[in-house]
Amino acid sequence: MGKRSPDATDMEVGRLIRFHRMNAGLSQTELGQQIGVSFQQVQKYEKGVNRVGAGRLTRIAEVLNVSVNTFFGKSVFSEVPDSKSVSVVQHLTVPGALRLVQAFGQIKNNELRRAVVTFVENIATDARYNS
Repeated sequence: MGKRSPDATDMEVGRLIRFHRMNAGLSQTELGQQIGVSFQQVQKYEKGVNRVGAGRLTRIAEVLNVSVNTFFGKSVFSEVPDSKSVSVVQHLTVPGALRLVQAFGQIKNNELRRAVVTFVENIATDARYNS
C-alpha cells in the first residue's frame, strides 16, 4: 500500500483543530498531553497527515471546549472571495494572525479600522515586503 496523501476533509479538520487550539492558548505539547498523544502527533493531525479517530476528536473537542460538530459540515470559515481557495482558517494559523485579529477587534473607531486594513493590504501587495 502506497503513501496516502492528505484528504481535503482531514486537512480542514486539522486546520480547525489548530485554529481552536491557538484560540484556547494551548501549545501542541499541552494539547497532546491533555489528549494522550505526543506534540508530533498533534502536528500530524493539524496538517491532515494523520486522520483523527472519532474518540480522539471527541476528546480534542472537550479540551478545546467546542462541539465535535465544529470540525464538520459547513465551516464558519468558508472560502474568502478572491483568495484562490485559501480558507480563513489557513490565514488565522499564520503566526501572529490571531493576535492581529484580536487587537483589530478592540479598535472602536471605524475610520481608524479602515485605515489599518488599507495599511495592511498595501504592505501585503508591495513586492518589497513579499520576496
